[in-house]
Order: sequence, then C-alpha cells, then structure tokens
Amino acid sequence: MNIKIKISLLVFVLVVFSCKEKALVNDEQTGNQGHPSLILTEQGVKEIRANLGSIPIFDKTLAATKQEIDAEIEQGFDVPVPKDYSGGYTHETHKKNYILMQKAGALYQILDDEKYAKFVKDMLFEYAKQYPTWPIHPKPRSYARGKLFWQCLNDSNWLVYTAQAYDCIYNYLTEEERNTLETDLFKPFADYISKENPQFFNRVHNHATWGNAAVGMIALAMDDDELLDRALNGVKDVDFDPNEKDNDGGYIRKDGQQIGFYANVNEPFSPDGYFTEGPYYQRYASYPFLIFAQALQNKKPEHKVFEFKDGVLLKSVNALLNLSDADGEFFLLNDAQKGMSYYNSSLISTVDIGYHFGGNNPGLLSIAKKQGEVTLDDAGLAVALGIKEGKEKPFVKKSIELSDGANGDEGAVGVLRSGGLELVFKYTAHGLSHGHYDKLSYALFDDGDEVVQDYGMARFVNIEQKGGGNYLKENTTWAKQTIAHNTIVQNETSQFQGKYDIGSQYHSNGYIFSVGNDSLQVASAKEENAYPGTKLHRTVVTIKDEDYDKPYVLDIMRVSSQNSNQYDLPFYFLGHIMKTNFEYSKYDVPKILGKSDGYQHLYKEASSTSNGENIQLNWLQNNKFYTYTAVTSNNNEIIFGRIGANDPEFNLRNEQTLILRKKNVNDALFVSTIESHGTYSPVSELAINAYSNIANLSVIHNSKEYTAVLIETNNDKSKVFIISNENNDKDAAHKLAINDKEYTWKGPYILIENK
Repeated sequence: MNIKIKISLLVFVLVVFSCKEKALVNDEQTGNQGHPSLILTEQGVKEIRANLGSIPIFDKTLAATKQEIDAEIEQGFDVPVPKDYSGGYTHETHKKNYILMQKAGALYQILDDEKYAKFVKDMLFEYAKQYPTWPIHPKPRSYARGKLFWQCLNDSNWLVYTAQAYDCIYNYLTEEERNTLETDLFKPFADYISKENPQFFNRVHNHATWGNAAVGMIALAMDDDELLDRALNGVKDVDFDPNEKDNDGGYIRKDGQQIGFYANVNEPFSPDGYFTEGPYYQRYASYPFLIFAQALQNKKPEHKVFEFKDGVLLKSVNALLNLSDADGEFFLLNDAQKGMSYYNSSLISTVDIGYHFGGNNPGLLSIAKKQGEVTLDDAGLAVALGIKEGKEKPFVKKSIELSDGANGDEGAVGVLRSGGLELVFKYTAHGLSHGHYDKLSYALFDDGDEVVQDYGMARFVNIEQKGGGNYLKENTTWAKQTIAHNTIVQNETSQFQGKYDIGSQYHSNGYIFSVGNDSLQVASAKEENAYPGTKLHRTVVTIKDEDYDKPYVLDIMRVSSQNSNQYDLPFYFLGHIMKTNFEYSKYDVPKILGKSDGYQHLYKEASSTSNGENIQLNWLQNNKFYTYTAVTSNNNEIIFGRIGANDPEFNLRNEQTLILRKKNVNDALFVSTIESHGTYSPVSELAINAYSNIANLSVIHNSKEYTAVLIETNNDKSKVFIISNENNDKDAAHKLAINDKEYTWKGPYILIENK
C-alpha cells in the first residue's frame, strides 16, 4: 500500500469516527429520532444482534418468545367485538393481542424477519377497520368505560403495549399505511381515553398513570408533540365535579390537584419511592411509570425524567423489592392479591429498567437471575451482559422504613427483619381508593411463610366466575373493614367510620424506628384520628435471645380515650390450633359476631373469659410451631372467630382469628409475644421444641410516660423492655423506679436483663 492510499484511509477513518462522535453527542442531546426509538433503539438493536448467541438469559428469553409467536402466527388471530368483563373471551383475546403485537414487534427488530412485522401490521389494520365502528363497551360497571374493554384502564394497557409494536414496525409500513393507522386508530383511541374520559385521565391514581403513559407512548411513536403535552400535563380546561367518585369509593380529583404524568409521579410517591396505594398496585403501575419513562429518556432525554423528584422512579424499584418477603411475594398493604410477586411480567421490566437507567446496581442482577428472563430491548441486553460478565451481587433486604406521602410526612411502612422473621407494620396515609381502614396493623412472615396474616382483597382477579374477575362486594363489607386486620376496633365500628371521605384526610405518625442493633429492633407509631377522642400507640419489637434459635416478637398496643369503650384486638393466625392454656366453650352452632363493619362476616365459634393470667395459643403452620402469649385482665373476653358469615356465594376464605376483647374501659393495654420455636417432620414423625419458651409475660409499669414489660423465659432468665411513651428523643436521659428497682437509660426505649 503506497503512502497516498494510507493517508486517504486514515483521513476516511478519522472522518467516520468524527461523524460517529458527533452523532453520539447529538443523540445524547436530542434523543433517538428514528425508529425504533422507544424501548428498543436503533443502536440497541445493533448491539443485541452483535451479542446474540453469547448472552444466555437473553437468548433463552428470545427463543421462548420466538416459539410462542411463531405458534400464534401459524394459528392466526381474532379481533372480536368487545362484550365481556375480565376473564371473558373478548377481554382475554384483546389482552392477548396487545402482548402478542409487542413481542412480535421486538422479534422483527431483533431477528429482521418480516413475518413478524406483517403479523403486527395485519392485526393493527384489523383494529383500525373495526375500532371506529365500536360503541362504548356494553358492560356498565366502570366509572370510565372503554371500547375494547369494560374500562378505560384496560384500553390504556392495550395502547401502551401496542405503541411499542407500532414503533418497531414503523419503517416497515408505507407512509400511507402509517397515516391510515394514525388517523383511524391511534389518534381516536388516544382522544377517547383522554379528552372523552377526563374523569379517568385527569387523576392522580394508577388508572390515570396508565392513561397518561398510553397517550404519551403513542405520541412518541407518532412524533406528536400535542399528544405528548397532553400525556405529561393532562387535558386542559376541563370542568370536573369534586364530589365524583370512582367504583372503589375514591374521589376522582381534588380541587387544585395537578394532572398528567408528572403529577402522577410527584404525588403518590414518597421521596423514598413508596407508592401510597401499596406494593400490589405499585407493581401494577410500575410498568407504565417506567416503560414511559424509558421511552421519554430514549426519545426526548431533555425531559430528564429519571431525575424528576430526585430520581424517585428509580428509587421506587428498590422500595418495591424491599416490600416483598423472602420468596419475592409482595406484602399485603391495602387492596392486594396474595401470591403476587416480583416474578410478574411487569417486574421483569421494572428490574431491567432500574438496572439500565439506575446506575447498574449489581443487586438487581440477582433478582433478574431469579426471574429467569429479561425484556427483549436495550435494558434487557444491559442486564444480560451484566449477568454474563459476573457483576451479579445478592439483593439484600434489610429492615427498612419507607415514608408515605408526596413529601414523606404522611406516616410510613416499617419492615423489621430478624433471623428469618419479617414483620410489616403499617402507619401510613389511607392509600387512595385502594386503602383499608387498618391503621397500626401488622403482618408477620417466617422464611417467606405468612404466619399472622393480612386478608388482602376480596377479589379473584380475571376469574370470570367470580364477579367477572372484578372486586366483589365483600371487598367493601369485609376486606377493607378494620376487624379484618390485626389492629384495634372500637365499639365494633371501623376506623374513620369506614368512610373514605374521613380516612383520606389523615395519616398515622411514626414515633420510633430503630434497627441499628440486630438483636433488638423497634418500630413504634401513633394514631389519633381513627376514633374521635381516642389515641392509639403501638410498638412492635423483634428480640433475639441468645438462648433460643429464633427471634420473637413483642407487641404493645396502648389505647387511651376520653370515653368508656369496648376494644377488640383480632389476631389472624394461619395454621392449625395445637393447644391453648385456657378453657373455652365451643358452640354447637356458630353465632354471627355482629351486624356491620365486617363483624357480620365473622362467625363466633368459641369463647372464654380470662382470669387475669396469661393466655397462650399454640399452633402449627407449614410444619413449624408458633405460640401467641398475651397479657389479660380479669373478665376479658376471648373469642375464636372464623370468616365466612353472610357470604352466600362463598366469596370469602374461611380462616380463623382469636379476638381479645376489653369492655367498658377508657384506657386499655394489650401486650403479647409471638414465637416461632419448633418444627414437626411428617417423615420422622418427630415434634421438636413444640412448646413456648416464654414462661410468663407481665406489665410491671404503665403510665402516661412509660410502659414496662417483663418477659420471663423457661431458662429462668428474664428481660424488661421499657418504652418512653411521650419522649422519643434519642439523646434524652430517663430514670424510672419499678418495684424498688431503679432503671436508667438513654433514648426512647431499653431492653435489659432483669437481675
């Protein structure tokens, strides 16, 4: 090669490199202006193709997706006239269609095989042909009825996914074909869920989040700035009725409330990333939040969406994962279905996007590895490469307090984790229309097994036989009511009278959250609005005793009131009763416990009257033994109850509870412990450590200022736990004399050996 050729090649390489460098700079400033540009990008597609065959988790996902879509292409598709609720044929078919289109679009980009683009195109044109002819959906239940589905929420699901498919086949279509789809389908669709249903679109709620994301995603795919502004900032100049409510009893919109996507990021999320509706609905809403944010970041990075509110969307990924048990199932805060976990498809996207845009947290790779699949896009590639390169580290879930409220000042959720136990303590705001009336309630898990339960919601999601897969009336009459939870019920009436109008105005307040000492973790909170004139203060403690294998829980619930009341404290244990240390009368025919506020759904199966000594309940769950020990006063009533009364269609689970009832008192103190202490093997048929390790539990001091509890164990040792009820200053010095013994300490509580 002569020198002139060498110089020419060098100049060519430098020019090409310079052009690429300018293109990269321009891309960072203006985003991806071609197609695909939302979830997949042109550069991302190149990198995916270059790595295929060497990224196992991505290759596995791709192969499974290809097999699925190939079978569907061979079978053909159906676009039926909408008529069903959730679980019905038309509902499930339209739901299936948008998922198939999204996957086929990704396959077209990655495999460069036109059969996938044609599949999406043919289905879209069938929708474009039929959509203008469809009236509003015939099922009348929703406050915002869709066209494809019985509610605009599901129509929005369809558009969020379909926008991704359209972006992927955009260049496969002619300009005339794109104009047809946009004119006959996408723009009318976006207008319907926004302009024609502002009561749905202009909210702060997971429903509106889906609507905002749907309009925003199709706006980005079509390069429609007017639609994008509508998605980000809501439908302007629309009157609304401040008294209008949705189907769950929540207000549609408050005076002065902001609207649009940014409002839905700002208000429901606390600065810690906790979503006020609870983890079940955060899981559901995380997909539109993060998928639209990803599209915005890729297409219009100038919005800096992942920096909004100090990066709260990325913080929410960590918060959500921390609200799952050892098996990855989400805690049941507010409306929630048992068993929902981070294996759900929306959490695949959440984890991948959180990793790709959130600084490549190696802990997220361990979650992705458990999930066993990734998204077929740029974020999924980043995760697959991270796993391939050995960057994975365990995602360690520790004790954590997550604040509630837009500014983090509306209570919190506290999770105490100790030796396999996970105690979830709720002292939050109401949680919008999906909230329950259960301030200061808790649930307990042991190595992923639910031991002391929250009922969750009364709904069989997408099972048509049960109310069309929608919320059952028992969700209101039972699941939301206070008696359905492990917290105080006053005079058989739910907190805040069971009224959203009242409950949505208030939140509990955290008092102590201290987890620095692994052997002693304390969460304490107060509630002063659930019942007028009554103050509630609950403290939950996990204690590791070196003489025993498992930690145990100490629970102190203080009630003070201006009036004389009846107080019920239910305890929803799961498992089979082994033994009690008290006599009780079991009725031949169960009685119905009450007439309203959830009591009408409880059978009273047995009862007893306490003599002032400790009561103990020993039970077996998943071959583990547990014991509940409670302090009682003379003539406290002990009730064994079971869910299922006034339930003609068998909508409720027939689970049991023990209720400790104190009557005709102004002030009350409920103190108990919960132990996980032994196992049973059905193979060896041996029960090991089947009995409680606590010999006695007693209150040795209780005043406005201090409460002290003595815990005596079977090894002739004892401990005293003291809490300052009025002063939670970490530096405050305390002195208290009890039974001629003086206790001194610093901070709001102390646990000491009683010598």
